[in-house]
Amino acid sequence: MDEARVIYEDDTLLACDKPAGILVHGDGTGARTLTDVVAGHLARTHPEPPRPQPVQRLDVETTGIVIFSLDRATQPALDAQVAGHGMCKTYLAVVSGRFPWEERVVRAPIGRDRHDAKRMRACRPGQGKPAETRVRKIAQAGGRSLLLVELRTGRRHQIRVHLASLGFPIVGDALYGGARSTSGLLLHAWREELDHPVTGERLRLETAWPARLWSEPVEPPRHKK
Repeated sequence: MDEARVIYEDDTLLACDKPAGILVHGDGTGARTLTDVVAGHLARTHPEPPRPQPVQRLDVETTGIVIFSLDRATQPALDAQVAGHGMCKTYLAVVSGRFPWEERVVRAPIGRDRHDAKRMRACRPGQGKPAETRVRKIAQAGGRSLLLVELRTGRRHQIRVHLASLGFPIVGDALYGGARSTSGLLLHAWREELDHPVTGERLRLETAWPARLWSEPVEPPRHKK
C-alpha cells in the first residue's frame, strides 16, 4: 500500500502505520487522506472492497498506528473500546533536555485556548475535560530524552499539551513551543492493544522501530496496569 504500511488486516479491521503529513479524515479541501489510501488498497485487493472507517485519528504530523473498521456490524464494538478506554495506546515522544522524572502521571484537565483556536491548554481543576497521561523515561542521549507515553484518556493534543505543561514540549512541536526539528514532530503512535471485536482475542499491534525519533532500539519498561 502506497504512503502507509499495513500492520494487520482481516475481514473486520485493518491497522496501518501512518506517515507524517497526511490527514486521517478529509477536511473539506480535497487533499488525499489516509482513509483514501486505505480505500485504494482495499479496492486493489478485494473484489467487493469494504468501506474503511477510521475509529481513531492522529494529528497530521504525528506518525504511527491508525485502526480502521472494515465491518459495519462490528464497528460499534471497536467504538466502545475507544470510548471506554479499552484500547491501550502507547506513544514514543522525544523532548529536549534531561527529563527529570523516571515516571510521571499528568492529570491536568484540557480545554481550548481562548486566545488561539488551533491550541489546547492545560486547565485548573474544575475546568476543561479530565485527562490523564502516564509518562516514563526510557533513554537519554545527545541532549534529548526519549519518553514512553500511555494515554488513559483521548483529548485533542493531549500528549503535546501535557508534556508542554511539564516544561518539556515535544521536539518539532512549534504550536506548543518545541525545539525546531528537521525530522518533523517527534511523536509516534508505536503500540496498541485491543480486543478483537469478533474473536475476543487480545491483539497487540506494533509498528517498526521509528528510527527518525531514536536511532537505536530501546527495550521499554513492561506495561503497567
